[in-house]
Amino acid sequence: MRVFTPSAEARGHGPGQETLQFGKRDIDIERLEPVGNYAIRPIFSDGHDSGLYSWDLLYNLGKHHDELWQTYLERLDAEGKSRDPAENPPEPAAKKGGCGHH
Repeated sequence: MRVFTPSAEARGHGPGQETLQFGKRDIDIERLEPVGNYAIRPIFSDGHDSGLYSWDLLYNLGKHHDELWQTYLERLDAEGKSRDPAENPPEPAAKKGGCGHH
C-alpha cells in the first residue's frame, strides 16, 4: 500500500509528476484513521501519513494487485532502484540558482 500512496507528494498534481517510491520494504501500517465515510488515512512506520485511500482506490489496488505490483517492480528495475533502503544510490543534489549556472 505504501508505494501506491495517493498523496500529492508521491503522485504530484498531474500526469507525469509521479515520484517513484523506493526503499520501502518492510514498512508497516501503524494505525488507520477514518476520513468521513469515504476513505482511510494510514499512518505508516516510515512516518508517511498524507495519503487518503478511498474505498474505490483500495478496491482497485486489491483487484489489480498483480499487474500493479509487476509494473512497480519493472519500474524500480528500470530506474536502478530497490525496495531495500540500503541498496539505493543517493539522489543527485539539487542545483542552486534558477538557471543552473549560479
